[in-house]
Amino acid sequence: MVRRNAWPVRLPEAPSVIKPFPARRGLAAPIAGETLYHGRPLAGINPGVGFVFQSFALFPWMTVSQNLEAALRPLGIPADEIRARATRVIGIVGLKGFEEAYPRELSGGMKQRVGIARALSLDPEMLFMDEPFGQVDALTAESLRAQVLDIWSATDSNPSSIVMVSHDIKEVVNMADRIVVLGAKPGRVRTIVENTLPRPRDERSSDFGRLVDKLHDIIVGSEMPDTAAPTTAQVEPLPSAVASDVVHLVEYLEARGGRDDVFRIASETRREYGELIAAVNAAELLELVDTPHHTVVLETLGRRFARAAETERKEIWRNQLRRLALFKQVEEAILRAPSHRVDADFVRETIVMTLPHEHFDRTFAVFISWARYGDLFAYDEVAQTVQAQ
Repeated sequence: MVRRNAWPVRLPEAPSVIKPFPARRGLAAPIAGETLYHGRPLAGINPGVGFVFQSFALFPWMTVSQNLEAALRPLGIPADEIRARATRVIGIVGLKGFEEAYPRELSGGMKQRVGIARALSLDPEMLFMDEPFGQVDALTAESLRAQVLDIWSATDSNPSSIVMVSHDIKEVVNMADRIVVLGAKPGRVRTIVENTLPRPRDERSSDFGRLVDKLHDIIVGSEMPDTAAPTTAQVEPLPSAVASDVVHLVEYLEARGGRDDVFRIASETRREYGELIAAVNAAELLELVDTPHHTVVLETLGRRFARAAETERKEIWRNQLRRLALFKQVEEAILRAPSHRVDADFVRETIVMTLPHEHFDRTFAVFISWARYGDLFAYDEVAQTVQAQ
């Protein structure tokens, strides 16, 4: 988070009554608590917020000017002021001369500048940015980051605060004064790190590198724990990654000498970070990789898997599944059944009983994906049965 001030949010410990909200209350009604804006309860859409989307979200049939004016028109301000505001912010983001261009005529970086200009045209006190540089190339992203910081650092104008979502740790350290590390599924604040590095920040400095490493350790230490594998008496939760995610990860590592930094993998493959971590954890559960510190390293079995033909890959995968308690339990039940098949509900119930804190439908989908790839079980979706291959 880059901020000069912030809005207070107060949550009561035990709200007794949730009152109905007026018709115009914003995008979602809170379950409990109270949000204050300038010390008063917020009613309706917050007028002090602008939003920059990850995917540009421009109207393709509108010009640059028209995209901005479309955001301003609902405010009910005079037409001449709408045009003046649009012209002003177009100049701020460096798009003067492109007022009549359509999105299809713009580069990715120019489209995102339009998105930033649209948010700034609202004169917001707080600017929210959802991975705003994820859809552009590295040089364009660097230019846009610098431009956003220049806009924020102008103390005589809004926005006074910026909240930005990013999976790029160097980007976060470069831009943010307050870094909030979130856990996943459900999203919770894991820790808050104050960034006191002086501006402008030098990515080559030792202090910058130490803070990057600190954040690496915070994230990786929780999401890729370097702990011993569960014993066979335990049922291991299955990471939310389909078989193809794991295969692609192993092939990626093999092509790069067998090891790489997890954050570099996310950047180069343009994978959402949470999805990549799930694939890494799945590969580690199957003993194909190890994860010392924040590096992903192919194990001997992983190298063999990467270099094997498809038939041998399936055999390796199948053998590793048989080491996992959930697959072992289901296979034993199938072998005991006269028809060598069990109802899908039996598998779901097994998941519920052995992994009560996991989402059973998600775990079932992962279970079927892994079993199909390894030719261990077949799943008949019509008959709702799981059977031996």
